[in-house]
Amino acid sequence: MDSPAVLKTTAPRAAKKRPAGEELDAPPVLSVIIVNYNVKEFLQQALSSLRKALQGLRAEVFVVDNASDDGSVQLVRDQFPEVKLILNQKNLGFSRANNLALKQARGEYVVLLNPDTVAQEDTFTKLLRFMQNHPDAGMVGCKILNPDGSLQLACRRSFPTPWVAFTRLAGLSYLFPKSRIFGKYNLSYLPENQVSRVEAISGSFMMMRRQVLEQIGLLDEAFFLYGEDLDYCYRTSQAGWNIYYVPETQIIHFKGESSKRSRLDNLLVFYQSMALFVKKHFRHRFFFFTF
Repeated sequence: MDSPAVLKTTAPRAAKKRPAGEELDAPPVLSVIIVNYNVKEFLQQALSSLRKALQGLRAEVFVVDNASDDGSVQLVRDQFPEVKLILNQKNLGFSRANNLALKQARGEYVVLLNPDTVAQEDTFTKLLRFMQNHPDAGMVGCKILNPDGSLQLACRRSFPTPWVAFTRLAGLSYLFPKSRIFGKYNLSYLPENQVSRVEAISGSFMMMRRQVLEQIGLLDEAFFLYGEDLDYCYRTSQAGWNIYYVPETQIIHFKGESSKRSRLDNLLVFYQSMALFVKKHFRHRFFFFTF
């Protein structure tokens, strides 16, 4: 059985006086969704940082657990009773698990967040302000740092067209990172502290408007792991929305912890996902892609 068990464990908040006629159960401004699989310690860090970063915001947090056996679920129940838990009986992958929460999310804005991340206290307030000031923005991503403080290049990207994919596979993007011709995949020629319109952001932190979700639908479940964020960005762009990289705030991402696969397995799944993306979106533009 793939059907999840849903535990709504939202802790009650202190009642506030509302103007006459205002709906008592006002929808949240922000819905944050985390898919977890056996990363209990990282999940604890992520939820602790969220608790601070969401103070003063009307928000809801979902954790979709993909059948972890490391005590993650009990951790959430014991230490984060405000979180809405969705429990899967097996590992459904990133897209399917996120979609379970996306169907329930009520926020005006929705964030997909990896469990191996730590948000700053101003992360959500700054990005919400940016979205409100830029009505053309369908999605935004922040600066994402590695634990050593270096920039995680995947936080701003171009779509892997055949040429862009070739420059990455051939190592040209690493040899010439500042070249606008060879450095397009990770946009490494752009200043890292410059707000920029980009083609794609990372699924480890992705904020979107509810209108985008309603317009383009859920994540494509053909992508088990990797590539689903590029696909979602592509569909957002095709629907007429702009996507921005906003380095005014940042998160730390302990990259790779949330997947818990071997390096070789991760590499294989990554390239399978890239092939699926190209086949889905570019095979009709590039006749030599017939796989």
